Amino acid sequence: SGGRHRRPPEIVFTDVSFAYQDAEVLHSVSFTIPSGTTTAVVGSTGAGKTTLTNLLQAFYRPTSGSIAIDGEDIAALGAREVRTGMAVVTQEPWLFTGAVRDNIAYGNADEEAIRRALRDGHLEQIVAALPQGIDTVVGQESENLSTGEKQLVAVARAIAASPRILILDEATSAADPRTELLIQRALNRLRRSTTTLVITHRMATAALADQIVVLEDGRVVECGTHTELLAAGGTYARRCGVV
Repeated sequence: SGGRHRRPPEIVFTDVSFAYQDAEVLHSVSFTIPSGTTTAVVGSTGAGKTTLTNLLQAFYRPTSGSIAIDGEDIAALGAREVRTGMAVVTQEPWLFTGAVRDNIAYGNADEEAIRRALRDGHLEQIVAALPQGIDTVVGQESENLSTGEKQLVAVARAIAASPRILILDEATSAADPRTELLIQRALNRLRRSTTTLVITHRMATAALADQIVVLEDGRVVECGTHTELLAAGGTYARRCGVV
């Protein structure tokens, strides 16, 4: 299907609860990520943020409630279909041993996609920043790349995949400020064609999202834009040091 031209999907979490070995991690979580927008989920460690991304990728099923992509319950879609068109960048970038080119093309041998990803100005910058450019050999043990650089390669791979859904789980937490800026720019370009879920503890990252969901102890305590949440003077405003 000409997936490139389909609009990115709407994602709806409805009363999602999840128990892990009898301990409930998420309690009746509901929020909607409108098509083509970015939602940031913030909250303290252990608030259930990563569990949300695992559920969206269908690694687990909600104990109760549902997650729908364009109105279809992902439980009915099946894991493989759910993950098609989805790109994920986590805190620990996963690379296999090989050239940057091969890592970018991962699961997508289309040379045109790689070229398109590189023509995207920010990717050229990213690749140019590596020791041997696109031929730099990287891998799990690649001492020649900083964590931030590995993260850039993981982001480049996500861009080359032209995903409809993008999940960023603390994707910039290990990056130095310059690398983070490169990642932000590349992602901002990508976000126009994706529905994006960002997990972050960085308020600067959250502030860029169209909507922020604040999780505390597995419950949604606030939801709104950066400006709205600052004005509300609640949990988010306290975290930003405004209250």
